[in-house]
Formats: sequence, structure tokens, C-alpha cells
Amino acid sequence: MRRVGIIGIENSHTDHFLRHLNEEQRFPGTQVTAIVRGDADRVDQLRSRGPLEVLDTPKDLAGMVDAAIVCSRDGALHPQQAEPLLQAGIPVLIDKPLATTTAEAEALVAGSARAGVQLLSASAVRFTPEISELTARTEQLGPVQAVSVTGPADPESPWAGIFFYGIHTVETALLLAGAADQVPDLDRLTVHQESSAIVATTSVGGVLVTMRFVVPDEHGQVPFHAEVFGRHGSAARDLTLGADYNLPLLTRFMAVVGGEVPQTDGLSLVTPIAVTERIRAQLQQAKERS
Repeated sequence: MRRVGIIGIENSHTDHFLRHLNEEQRFPGTQVTAIVRGDADRVDQLRSRGPLEVLDTPKDLAGMVDAAIVCSRDGALHPQQAEPLLQAGIPVLIDKPLATTTAEAEALVAGSARAGVQLLSASAVRFTPEISELTARTEQLGPVQAVSVTGPADPESPWAGIFFYGIHTVETALLLAGAADQVPDLDRLTVHQESSAIVATTSVGGVLVTMRFVVPDEHGQVPFHAEVFGRHGSAARDLTLGADYNLPLLTRFMAVVGGEVPQTDGLSLVTPIAVTERIRAQLQQAKERS
């Protein structure tokens, strides 16, 4: 049996992974067997769904599991939670974002390469059916000239600010631009902020990329939305997250761990972090000037 450990049990994604792996048994022979300790009531809630070892630190998972998933809401915690696992030769899925600085993201990628172990991090939004529809239409639209993606994000979020939710918009925009493995022109990245909305623009691979972040309020949040503009036309879709929206990401991780598909290249993992970090820096600079 392949044993999986989870770090960051405060996130509802932990419930998704437990459901898919243990209750629905989507991947026969693979099961969550351990979690790293968090809120006591939350631990009790998760253990009521089946037997789970409760360990004190991520490092304690070494020797107890064959793969691990980092689910912590605060992306700033992800590097310190994942590093000891990678060093122990344990494949790790880091649930968005990989990290909250480019340097830490690069260090994680380098660490996984040194250890010869798989590392995956990706936004679940990129796996929505509408992304596949938009990608399939690019041949009809002609060469892609511009993309625009809108989603919720709050630069004041206690969970790493704009990185929480904002990473979805950034990663999806880079994917639709067809340049997830290319370095954006960060020197040309510009950010404009109003009271409850932020617009960032840059270019990558000759494609103009616009990312809009709308701050949620007590009534809800704006849905994810994407637009692609080609030389011959355009297409737009709301991006819908169904009840199983984390399943494609988990499926990809299981395929990577099983050697069925190659590991994502390091540049694709780091680039969304570099873009989001630059957006955060410009927001901070504007705040300091005001």
C-alpha cells in the first residue's frame, strides 16, 4: 500500500483528499494514513472518518509515509514543511502556492532535484473543463495575442496576502498564454490598484497578459473568468470549480509518483511565484508611497 501523509489540516482541501483517497478509493492501494497535528477539534473531526496517525511535525512523517501533501493555507509555511520531506526522499504535492518568494521556490525545486524525488504544485483552476475548451479553440482564434484572467484575491489576506487565491489567476493566465515554461518580462510588469480591485499586466512569449484580482466582501467573491484573444477572434469562459475540483491535481500527482507521466519542469513551478511576488512588491511599494 502507498501511504500518504497530510500537512495543513485546517484547509478544506484536506477533506477532499481524504474523500478521494480513503472513502472513495479513487486510487486503489493508496490511502492517507497520517496527518500532522493541528487544532485539536479538527484532529478529532478527521480521525472520526477513519484511523489516522497523528504526528507532531512534518519531519516525523519520514519513514511513516511514501508520499505527502502540503495543504496549509499560508503559502509562506510551505517551504519549511516540504523541505524535510524532500530531503527524506518523499514525493510531495504542495497545494498552491509552491512558496511565496522566488528564492524559496527555486530552493524547493533544486532540493527535489538533488534528492531525486518528485515535487508537484499547481492550481486546481487550470484543470477546469473551460480551460480545456479555451485551449482547444486557439487554432480557430489564430495565434494568441492576449489573455485576461480574473479571480478573487485580497492583498491583506492573513494567508500570504495576494498569494492566497491570487496564485490561481496568475498560473491560469500564464497557461493560457502558452508560456508557462517561459520567463515573463517582469521589468514591464505594471500594477494598478483601486479600493477593491487590482490589475496587473505583463508580457510573456510575445503575448500580452492581464491579471485582475477582485477583493471579496461579506456577500461572496467574483468567479474565476478567462478570455483569450487571437488574430482571428476571441473566446471567454467562467471557470467553474465542481465538487471534485481537486481530483485532477491529485490524479496528476499520483501519475507523477507512479512514473506514468514526467515531473513538471522547474521553470513552470517557479514562474507563477516570480510573477506573484513582483505583483506583491509593487503593491507594497504603492502602499508605502501613499
